Amino acid sequence: MNSSHGTTVATDQEIAACAIAALMAVAVGVAMGAAHLAAVFAHSPRPTANPIVFVAQLARGRFAWTGAASGYAAVLGTLAVSIGVWVISALARRKPPTHVDRRALHLTRSQEIARYTTKPPAHLYCAPGLPIGKVLPGGRQLVRATWEDQVIHIAGTRTGKTTSTAIPAVLAAPGAVVVTSNKRDIVDATRGVRESPDRGPIWLFDPQALAGGQPTWWWDPLSYVTNVRTARQLATIWATSGRDADARPDPYFDRAGQELLSMLLLAAARGRRPITDVYEWVANPDDDMPRELLAEYGDWIWHRGLTMTQRLPEKQRAGVYGTAATFIAWAADPDVLAWIADPGGFRPAFDPHAFVEGANATLYSISREGEGSSAPLTTALTAAVLEAAEERASTFPGGRLPVPLTAILDEAANICRWHQLPNIVSHYGSRAIVLVIILQSWSQGIRAWGQHGMRAMWGAVNLRVYGGGVADTEFLKSLSDLCGQWDRPMRSRSHSYRMGPSTSLAHHREEVFDVASLGALPPGRALVLMSGARPVLVAAQPWMAGPHAEAVRASIARFEPGSAADPVSDSASFIPYPDWLSEEAPME
Repeated sequence: MNSSHGTTVATDQEIAACAIAALMAVAVGVAMGAAHLAAVFAHSPRPTANPIVFVAQLARGRFAWTGAASGYAAVLGTLAVSIGVWVISALARRKPPTHVDRRALHLTRSQEIARYTTKPPAHLYCAPGLPIGKVLPGGRQLVRATWEDQVIHIAGTRTGKTTSTAIPAVLAAPGAVVVTSNKRDIVDATRGVRESPDRGPIWLFDPQALAGGQPTWWWDPLSYVTNVRTARQLATIWATSGRDADARPDPYFDRAGQELLSMLLLAAARGRRPITDVYEWVANPDDDMPRELLAEYGDWIWHRGLTMTQRLPEKQRAGVYGTAATFIAWAADPDVLAWIADPGGFRPAFDPHAFVEGANATLYSISREGEGSSAPLTTALTAAVLEAAEERASTFPGGRLPVPLTAILDEAANICRWHQLPNIVSHYGSRAIVLVIILQSWSQGIRAWGQHGMRAMWGAVNLRVYGGGVADTEFLKSLSDLCGQWDRPMRSRSHSYRMGPSTSLAHHREEVFDVASLGALPPGRALVLMSGARPVLVAAQPWMAGPHAEAVRASIARFEPGSAADPVSDSASFIPYPDWLSEEAPME
């Protein structure tokens, strides 16, 4: 016996011997069957029931073989050949188990992961958790994230993250859902399912019109600002959402620009002014209105701070104001302003606190990275909803939401680059706020949150999923180490003139999954690392294999571009921009 890829395989001689033995067994069975049939129906001699004795009698001429037995043998032989051909064809068509499936035998045992399969903690919400995949080999147990688990899913492009992770998570969520994405496929697939009568309203935030959304409602970012702390948080979100963690901004102007933007945001929030005023104040350092508002509402410390900033030397002041202007440059886009301002007062306003109290509503925040991205707004909106959910959870026994809120942050490193995410991800588990953070690679997470931030977030979550398609050998080596090693049997043969053939058996220690295997992880497979258990290999469960498959297909047919319900093609659902956003009308 030789060993290949960690499994024991037979030599050509052994395979030939097994094939000959099988053919002889079939021939003996056909002969005995034919003799028995001839004895019953043609009154021929009855054969013995022992196949060895039957063969011996037949070979020595002690059993009389009749013409009837030959006829039955021809029929049975034809039938046996037909069955053999069918079996061989079926085996040839069957997809053989992949190399990684065979290696899964050396991973965890089912009893070690009962918390994620059959016995979730009793104190949690009673609905089944978010599906992750079926444990291999066998595929009988479905791994689910419980309602106190946080999930990070890392997989390259075109590996089925949306199909097998994001969409099933939206469909399995029992309560309110927040979704971020850079394309419309998840909206088209789940919107029809989430619009059922027993659920709340659908909110589609789509300033770049990537999913055909129209500004039929609006969200005021200044509603997030209630004090100095939240003003600084919003300014930091807008300052960092489009910047890599390893970028080197100016140590003075960047910090001073953030503080200036915080002051102006608080002034606008105190005076209930629109976000457009903040943009105008940044463009005009001599405007006294923000200082007057801060003084009117008793924020004297920031009033003096803003006064000092306005009295800086001209070049220094221009640098501070210019830096702050870059953080809010998106406010000059009328398409974006249509979603965050409503001077006419004719559209409903989105309230994050009312959203989380509704328990079954859905918010889709769609943006695309690059020039003109609305990522600062989608990040701020997501942060506002999650913090509102955290505040509401604190009012219930145990500090947990009665119905979990699920946030699927697809393309989080590009369009939801919330700098606080590594710090709060573990805390949200105790609040029944479940985050599913989907990234394309480990290095993408490092660009967004830095080396320490990414490592902190990776260590804080309960379920870490790797779905293939990554070429970062350092990251893959860390996964390989966590999977452990196993003893691969090595059987060798030798031949001696004096002693004849001999066989020896040894064991070789090697990784369950090496870097090459993880880098070439086939589609439909994912490695899951869980808290308190060794990793498992799972078969991904796309929405097509789930209970909502027909409803998803109907939703896609209803909302995909060009369909009757698509807002772009349905003029009845289109609300035109108000006159104050037209190119002819000046901004007041």
